[in-house]
Amino acid sequence: MNHVESVVLDAQGLATWITQDRKTLALLQVFHDMGADLVISANTIVEVSHGRVNVPRLRWALSRLRIEPVTAESARSAAELLKAAGLHGHRYAIDATVAEAALRQPGPVALLTSDLDDMRALCGDRVRLIGV
Repeated sequence: MNHVESVVLDAQGLATWITQDRKTLALLQVFHDMGADLVISANTIVEVSHGRVNVPRLRWALSRLRIEPVTAESARSAAELLKAAGLHGHRYAIDATVAEAALRQPGPVALLTSDLDDMRALCGDRVRLIGV
C-alpha cells in the first residue's frame, strides 16, 4: 500500500472499528504503522451513536482520533461539494461534511467508507476511497 498521511473514517468506517471488524483492524494497523493520522468529522459521532453502540469502545476509539469540527465555513464548503456533485438534501449532508473534512487533510488521504459512489461524486480523485 502506498504511503498515506491522513485516514478519514465515515460512520461505517468508525462503526467497523468499534465492532472490531478484522478487515478494518488490519487496515488501521497498516495506517498506524505508516504514521497516518486518523480523522473523523464531528458529525460522524452523531451518525454512529445509537442504543446498541458499545459506548466504552466508542469513547476509546474517539480518544485515538482527531475530530474535525463542523464550522460555518466547513458547512458552506460541504454545500458547495454537494452542488458540484449534483446532490442535495439530508441524505447526503453528513457525507458532504465527511468529504469536506477529508479534502482538508494533509495528503495523500484515504477515506474508509461504505458510500463509495457518493464519496466518489463528492471527492473526485483527490481522495483514495477504501470500501468497508
